[in-house]
Amino acid sequence: MGMSYRVRFWEIRERSGRQRAFELRWTVNGRESSESFITRGLAESRQSKLRTAAREGEPFDERTGLPASELRAIRQRVTWYEHARDYIEQRWDRTPGNTRRTLADALATLTPALVEPRARYPEPRILRRALYSWAFNRNAWDSEPPDDWHRALTWLEKRSLPMSDLEDPLVVRRALDALTRKLDGKQAAAKTTLRKKAAFSDVLGLAVEKGYLAANPLSSVRWTNPLATEEVDPECVPNPNQVARLLAALREQRGRGPHLEAFFGCVYYAAMRPAEVVRLQLDQCHLPEQGWGMLTLHGGVVLAGKGWTDDGSAHEVHSLKKRALKERRPVPIPPEFVAMLRRHVERYGTAADGRLFRSERGLYVQTAAYGKTWRRAREDALDEQERATLVAERPYDLRHAGISFWLHSGVDPAECARRAGQSIEVMLRVYAKVLAGGQERANRRIEAAMKEWSMGADEARSALPDSPGLARE
Repeated sequence: MGMSYRVRFWEIRERSGRQRAFELRWTVNGRESSESFITRGLAESRQSKLRTAAREGEPFDERTGLPASELRAIRQRVTWYEHARDYIEQRWDRTPGNTRRTLADALATLTPALVEPRARYPEPRILRRALYSWAFNRNAWDSEPPDDWHRALTWLEKRSLPMSDLEDPLVVRRALDALTRKLDGKQAAAKTTLRKKAAFSDVLGLAVEKGYLAANPLSSVRWTNPLATEEVDPECVPNPNQVARLLAALREQRGRGPHLEAFFGCVYYAAMRPAEVVRLQLDQCHLPEQGWGMLTLHGGVVLAGKGWTDDGSAHEVHSLKKRALKERRPVPIPPEFVAMLRRHVERYGTAADGRLFRSERGLYVQTAAYGKTWRRAREDALDEQERATLVAERPYDLRHAGISFWLHSGVDPAECARRAGQSIEVMLRVYAKVLAGGQERANRRIEAAMKEWSMGADEARSALPDSPGLARE
């Protein structure tokens, strides 16, 4: 959409029962806009101003319905800081707590870079904390920020750039460069940078929608994205023998280890994400005495933090990753793992809501708790040479190990993707090296099949009677 001279006005209408009862409506190139007022006089005054702009040949913006002069004034008046806070307010109600926290982190990184040239707050850590914990956290807006945060934000409000300045590629590039660095100046992780860039793009998209910018300036800035490796590093993936030793070490460990053996078994045998394991309930498990079982996964539990959720709880229950709320994912599990889960239930029972895994107080299993248990198991199970490598450094490496084992066993990648809750595109991209390792085995199978069919064809030809025509040749 752009600017147009085709402006038409409707009669002011009165809507009874509303505080702003008088509605002014007009169209720009057929697209309707409206504004509401308390009195008819205010509505008529506003209509007269818009009609004057149209008579004087001023183009109107199709998206906002505003004449060009007003649009320019708004763009000069609204700052990046104001727009970023408006973005948070608009997104808040339809955004889960963990994503709210991620957006606040991205905007707290960008905003100090989008200030007047050479302006720098003398205490950058205080400014970052004020932005992250108050300015971009709508839950905190009901209370006043601490004095040091207030001083930092007051400084920022006065120096934040107008939105129109973001049409300058140099300004946008400065913001992008800020995403690549941590507060201490060290290089930020590539995935973190790309995640924050995506948030930046979304905020700029809202600016275009509101008419502050003609187009998203990121599309015209030549800036090289950091390379983020999606492929699984084979060095991180434990083999079945190492997995068996790790699970045995958990079983023999004092304290929480035995309770978490089946927890980590879920990550390996069912390729579940840890957040999905935390939420797993007994009614999701079909555990027959013999043969294969089935887990029907509903979603996961993530730690968002009390300050970011609507009800003040630290955790949020989510649907399956990138799936609809009521979508389910059935995952067949082998007899060995069925037996492990049955032993777990017999020994530990379940939490009050049926969860298989819980803390000592019956709460959700915490990432820090199972991470500490995993590190101890790694120390006990692996030898010195193995511990010096990256193998099984994180519990999530068990999920990679489970999926890699499926692929190595010849399971169709599409079926692996379905069981793991991924798209086939992600599966092929992330596990490219694992799949490449199976090419030679696949080639041998194809070659053997071709030889089998070739031998069968030769036998069939030899069984045919000689043709007179062939004999004469």
